[in-house]
Amino acid sequence: MILAFRLVFFAYIWIILMPNAFAAADIKETPQWCFSSMQQTRKQETRRKKDDSTKVWPLKYKQLLQIEDHDFAMRPGFGGSPVPVAIDVQVESIDSISEVNMDFTMTFYLRHYWKDERLSFPSTTNKSMTFDHRLIKKIWVPDIFFVHSKRSFIHDTTMENIMLRVYPDGNVLFSLRVTVSAMCFMDFSRFPLDRQNCSLELESYAYNDEDLMLYWKHGNKSLNTEEHISLSQFFVEEFSASSGLAFYSSTGWYNRLFINFVLRRHIFFFVLQTYFPAMLMVMLSWVSFWIDRRAVPARVSLGITTVLTMSTITTSVSASMPQVSYVKAVDVYLWVSSTFVFLSVIEYAAVNYLTTVEEWKRFKKRGQISGMYNINTVQAMAFDGCYHDSDMDQTSFSLHSEEDSMRGKSTGSPSTDSSRIKRRKSLGGHVGRIILENNHVIDTYSRILFPIVYIIFNLFYWGIYV
Repeated sequence: MILAFRLVFFAYIWIILMPNAFAAADIKETPQWCFSSMQQTRKQETRRKKDDSTKVWPLKYKQLLQIEDHDFAMRPGFGGSPVPVAIDVQVESIDSISEVNMDFTMTFYLRHYWKDERLSFPSTTNKSMTFDHRLIKKIWVPDIFFVHSKRSFIHDTTMENIMLRVYPDGNVLFSLRVTVSAMCFMDFSRFPLDRQNCSLELESYAYNDEDLMLYWKHGNKSLNTEEHISLSQFFVEEFSASSGLAFYSSTGWYNRLFINFVLRRHIFFFVLQTYFPAMLMVMLSWVSFWIDRRAVPARVSLGITTVLTMSTITTSVSASMPQVSYVKAVDVYLWVSSTFVFLSVIEYAAVNYLTTVEEWKRFKKRGQISGMYNINTVQAMAFDGCYHDSDMDQTSFSLHSEEDSMRGKSTGSPSTDSSRIKRRKSLGGHVGRIILENNHVIDTYSRILFPIVYIIFNLFYWGIYV
């Protein structure tokens, strides 16, 4: 019994103590496995560091570029020769041209190139590092500004469009996307048949030519443009790059770069909106030369209408232009056209006056103006615009009598048709002869002289300005 009791006791102790022993052994072996895994991870990181020192993400860029060890408030090579800063530009678009404000708006990519040995860093593969706008405030960059600019801004969608690329040897590329509205000194003496030369000027604000040398990186090839640049009223003829010096009495000489472009205006819009309506008004004023001089209301209303229309055209053109003190090409055309329209009104005033004098002499010669009859005739001529001479009275009487006789005989036999046709032909010839006889000699010459002189003017105008 005692032996059996002991065996049961030892079996119970074995079952309880053996799992704890195995668990303790596992705990002792686990740190060794974790330690080996950590060693493998560290070896991989060390291998990654050796591949390229520019891609070491645990190392801060301030330590790599040694930003804290230098004073970047001073330019590179301070106290020595001026630092060379190369520029190239890629024009994205010309957004607008304003004649009233005499300015233009342009969007382009501006790139700066210079060398700052303080930013050099070790690299086995000679790969560059690229940064965004956050590093710009911590290093030295050229202080380029735009001369004669009104407004400018750096695009910031979705982040500020600024890129900084640093090479291991210290060369730096600084690029930004900017929109600038700048002055363009335009000459409108040939408007709208003009060409405008505009330029955007770049210059350092603080550093003169003794501290900073600004130049185009590849000469004229440093200025690149998009092929699809187009404007509604202008055609871009030429883009070119140039450079020069600017002098300020208080600070000295500065390097200045120029982005030059030539704009040629599209003429078709102004032909439809200005020149063609003006031509039509002038030709419409000539219609009064073919209207009977006795039709005073018709000729006066036609002349006043054409004068007011020309005035409206001239006002609309002036409203869209700056208030310049010299004469423009469109002003010459509109004012000459207005003069032709005005002369057509003056021409009828002369015809009307001379006709009144002739009628007065005719009545006086025939002895038909006496007493109250004279007064009534003059008043009739003055108020209803018709000249009541004996010829026209007799003619109207004969016309009415013939018409009445023709109406009375309309129910007659068909044999009278031939005689009726002959009467109508003779009547039409008689009326036409009366109209020709009532034309004044001034109207006759005006029908020829006005068109000829206006055609000659157009030949000279388009030959000179085009």
